[in-house]
Amino acid sequence: MSGTPAASRDNNFDALRLLAAISVIFSHAFLIAQGTQNREPLILLTGNQCIFGLCGVFVFFAISGFLVTQSWEATAAAPHYLVKRCLRIFPGLIVALVLSAFVLAPMVTTLPLAAYLARPEPYLYVAGNTALSVTYHQLPHVMFVDNQVGLEINGSLWTLHYEFIMYLMVMALGLTRLLKAWAAVALLAFGMVCVGVQTPTAPVSSGALVGAAFGIVGWLWDIGWLLSFFAIGMLLYKLRHTRVFDDRIALAALALLVISVPLRRFILLFPLTGCYLALWLALHPRLPKLRAARWGDLSYGLYIYGWPSEQFVIWFKGGHAAWWQVFGGGLALAGALAFISWHLVEGPALRLKPRVRPATALATAG
Repeated sequence: MSGTPAASRDNNFDALRLLAAISVIFSHAFLIAQGTQNREPLILLTGNQCIFGLCGVFVFFAISGFLVTQSWEATAAAPHYLVKRCLRIFPGLIVALVLSAFVLAPMVTTLPLAAYLARPEPYLYVAGNTALSVTYHQLPHVMFVDNQVGLEINGSLWTLHYEFIMYLMVMALGLTRLLKAWAAVALLAFGMVCVGVQTPTAPVSSGALVGAAFGIVGWLWDIGWLLSFFAIGMLLYKLRHTRVFDDRIALAALALLVISVPLRRFILLFPLTGCYLALWLALHPRLPKLRAARWGDLSYGLYIYGWPSEQFVIWFKGGHAAWWQVFGGGLALAGALAFISWHLVEGPALRLKPRVRPATALATAG
């Protein structure tokens, strides 16, 4: 397989993003219902290496790396690019935060409504998470279930901070004319090193300057942990007109994915295996194109509403429910909220985006 489809939506990106979002909700159902993910199927299959939900996050980042690189090249202007990226993330996120803080939490909290609203935490939660900080991730006297994640309002939001940093990285590379295949290879390699090597930490006896330096390195290492999954998308976009999407390469990637389990390198090699295969499937010209966005692009809404929806389900069940009940009920509720979010918030916001030049359109960058 060489080249890629030229028409917008002539691919399966929407279907893969939908599947990735559902996988996150699936894995979280075990954590919320059982307080642990030790019995999640992929944990068992890989010998405690990874869950389906984390694979979903990796695929999200790979697709994002591909499409956001395309978005920069279609825009090539920092203000327009930033506007497009902000319109994709923040309108839907802000509404979800407000609903969590001022609709869901007041239903669950043991405080009187007036006392809850008088506390600063709900407002700090909305403001902090709008700034993509998860410092505030609990709300006053709100406990959905009596286990280790029972206080968490939305355990999915941590990735958005890193996603936005990747957006800024693409812009910086574009402005400096370094958005090249070789740069993507370097980022891929650095990201894989970050996955394979433990995060550096400052010695206990280090001074302030050394401690700060190690702190910066640790911060970069944290970003780097997700970088390889984004960078493989960047690289494959840059190589899209070569024979990089070849069926023989896909077969080799599948074999390596299987071998990575006994090698105990499942996550380390996932950019070269699972992420490659996801993009290969999305762009394969002979595969049927699924109309996954026929009711709207629901993947982002599912992602940001999945966790609070599942928390609501287990709280509504009195704090005790099987994982499949949490998953089914949470998916149904999150799906309804994602549909509303797309048609009333996200879709209208995205219509404000600067137009993409038709000659460069490949897929909706989302």
